Amino acid sequence: MRWKIEVFHKVLKSGCRAEDAKLRTADRLANLLALFCIVSWRVLWMTMIARAEPDADPSTALTPSETAILDRLVPDAGNRGTGPHTLQFYITKLARLGGYLARNSYPPPGNTEVVPVWRTDWRLR
Repeated sequence: MRWKIEVFHKVLKSGCRAEDAKLRTADRLANLLALFCIVSWRVLWMTMIARAEPDADPSTALTPSETAILDRLVPDAGNRGTGPHTLQFYITKLARLGGYLARNSYPPPGNTEVVPVWRTDWRLR
C-alpha cells in the first residue's frame, strides 16, 4: 500500500501542482486541497483499473455525463491504439485535456499525465 500512497502524493504534487497555488487564506487553500485530493484519487484509481483491464467499460470509473463531456470537448481522432469507447480511450481523452499529445512514440498516459494542467494563480471565491 505504501507505493499507492507515494503515487497519490506524486499526483497531488506534480500533476495538480498543489504547491504552486498562491492563495491568500487558509480556507481557500483547504478548499483547493480538498478538490485536488478528490481529483488525484480518482485519477490514480482510474489508471489502476485501466491498466488491469484496458478494455473495461468506461462506466466503471466515469459517469455518463463525464463521458458525454469528454466526447464533446476532445475529438476521437488521435487516441492511438485504444479500442473505441473503452476506459483507456476516455483516459487518453482526459489526458489530452491536460496537454498529452498521444503520439505513437509516447507511452500511454499515466497518473501524472492524466491530470489537467492547472493555472498557478487560481483564485477560489
